[in-house]
Amino acid sequence: MNNIPDIAVKLYAHSAQRQKSVADLIVPIQRDEYGIPITLKDQPDLLEIETFYQRGKGNFWTALHEGEVIGTIALLDIGQDRAALRKMFVKKEFRGGQYAVSKRLLDKAFIWAQQQGLAEVWLGTTPAFVAAHRFYEKNGFAEVNAEMLPPGFPVMEVDKKFYKRIV
Repeated sequence: MNNIPDIAVKLYAHSAQRQKSVADLIVPIQRDEYGIPITLKDQPDLLEIETFYQRGKGNFWTALHEGEVIGTIALLDIGQDRAALRKMFVKKEFRGGQYAVSKRLLDKAFIWAQQQGLAEVWLGTTPAFVAAHRFYEKNGFAEVNAEMLPPGFPVMEVDKKFYKRIV
């Protein structure tokens, strides 16, 4: 346990510098690791974290190690006590059981969801994120058909696989 780095998973005010750090983590993972042809311009929400995610029952968290953003997760309030899980990304070196950054981020989001009285969390993902599918299923998400998505759920162009978890 002594070799596990100090990792803080917190809610932060998202200054322009923090938002840049978030984008610098997310975009290369999408583009370089998973081959999704996406840019920062395609994701204006990353430049408007406070007004896009931190409203209603939604929120956005970052995981930091030595001041560097190594992970992110967001809940987007979509109404009727439902949220969409968005922007869950972890730097490659911090994935897996040893650091548990993904699990820590997800746990933080679900504690928030419970405190806010959310009933369901939904997510959409690309078929390419196979490890993520296993992670979501291991953490209580069940795959659903796109026809079951609630009104207001933001389907992204790359989303072809959908999940739901009761809070």
